[in-house]
Amino acid sequence: MKTYNYSDLNKQDIQTLVQRNIDPANEIRTLVEDVIGNVKQHGDRALYDYAHQFDKVLLKKLYLDKAELEEIAATVSTEQKAALQIAYNNIYKFHQSQLKAEDRVETMPGVTCWRELRPIEKVGLYIPGGTAVLPSTFLMLGIPARIAGCKEIVVCSPPQKNGKVNAFIAYVALMLNIDRVYLAGGSQAVAAMAYGTESITKVDKIFGPGNQFVTKAKTIIQSTTTTAIDMPAGPSEVLVIADDTANPAFVAADLLAQAEHGIDSQAILVCTSESIAQQTLAELEKQLQVLPRAEIAKQTIDNSYIVITDNLDEAMNFSNQYAPEHLILATEKWQQITGQIVNAGSVFLGNLTPESAGDYASGTNHTLPTSSYARAYSGVSVDSFVKKITFQHLSEEGIKNIGPAVETLADLEGLHAHRNAVSVRM
Repeated sequence: MKTYNYSDLNKQDIQTLVQRNIDPANEIRTLVEDVIGNVKQHGDRALYDYAHQFDKVLLKKLYLDKAELEEIAATVSTEQKAALQIAYNNIYKFHQSQLKAEDRVETMPGVTCWRELRPIEKVGLYIPGGTAVLPSTFLMLGIPARIAGCKEIVVCSPPQKNGKVNAFIAYVALMLNIDRVYLAGGSQAVAAMAYGTESITKVDKIFGPGNQFVTKAKTIIQSTTTTAIDMPAGPSEVLVIADDTANPAFVAADLLAQAEHGIDSQAILVCTSESIAQQTLAELEKQLQVLPRAEIAKQTIDNSYIVITDNLDEAMNFSNQYAPEHLILATEKWQQITGQIVNAGSVFLGNLTPESAGDYASGTNHTLPTSSYARAYSGVSVDSFVKKITFQHLSEEGIKNIGPAVETLADLEGLHAHRNAVSVRM
C-alpha cells in the first residue's frame, strides 16, 4: 500500500486520491450500451447467448422454479440454516422499525395534510454471483421488499457452472417466499429487468450491487427508461480511521475483509501515526498468507493506500471527502468524532465492531452507495421500496381561510384558471 502524509497533500492531490471507478474512454459504457441494446431487441435469446459468453454455461431455461430451489437448498446444513435465520431475524427487526405511520398536520384551521406509504408494485433484485456468491445481499434486499409489501419481486442472479444457483441463494429464496430465480447476471440482467423479456417481467425499480458493468447499466437505465434504481452501488470499499488505541491486527483484518471482495474494491487506511501504519502493514502480510482468496485480496491491497494524519480531526476531514461506503472508526475515542461524520454509507464504531457484522447479521443494510455517492445517497431501507404520496383535505372553514391567499398567488403568476378553481368554491 502506498503511504501519503496528509500534511503534504494539496486540494488536487486529495481529489485525485478520492476519485475511483472512472471510465475516461467510455469503454465500459460502450460495452454496456451494446448489451442493453441486444437484450432490448432480442430478449430471452440475448440472455441465453450472454450466459454462454460470460458465464460459460449453456442454459436449457432461464429460471429455477420453487421445486428446483427446494432440491438445491436441501444441502444447506443445520448450522448454516441457523446462521441465516439469525441474520434474517436481525435484518427484519431493524427494517420493520422503519415502517411507521406518519402524523396528519393541520397547516391552518380546516387545511389538513399528510403522507401515506404505498409499495412499489414491481421490483427487481440483482444478487451478485461472480467471484463470490452473496446470499446476504438477497436477505438485505428481499426482507425490506417483503416488509414494504411489493406485489412482484423479480430476482436475477448469474448461473453457476452447473447452470443453477448455489444452495444458499436457493435457501434464502425459500425463506423469502420467492417462487422463481432467473439465471441472468451482469448488465444483461439489469437490461432484462428494465425492458422486460419473454420470461422476465419489466420492473419499476432495480436494486442490488455489482461490478462496474452492473453499475454502469443501472445508471444508463435510470436515464433512458421509466425504471428507477436504488443507487449507483458499484465495487465495494472501506475506509478505516485508526489511532493509537486501535488494534493493528483488527485493522488489518478489516482491510482484508474488504479486499477479498474483488480486485476493483478499495481498502483505505487513514491513521494518526507512522507506527500504526507499519504495524498494520506487518499484520496484513501475516494474515494474507492464510486467506483462500489471498490473490484477489493482495491485488486490492496493492491498489489501495494509507494516509497518515496528525490527529483524528484531519482523518475525519479526509474521510468526508472520500465519502466511503463503509467507515470503521477503529478508536476508543469514537464518541468524540461521530458528530463530524458528514458523508458515509454505514459506520462501524469502536474496536469490536467489524464491517463483517453489518455485512451479514447486525441488522443494518449492506447495500450502500459507493464511489463517493454517499455524499447524496443513503443505503437501502424500507423507504427504498415505497412511495410516499401526499394528501390534503380542505373543509368549508379551510377553503375560506386559504382561498384568498391562493387567489392572490395565482394572480401574481398570471394563472387565472388557478384562481378561478378557488373562487368558484368561495
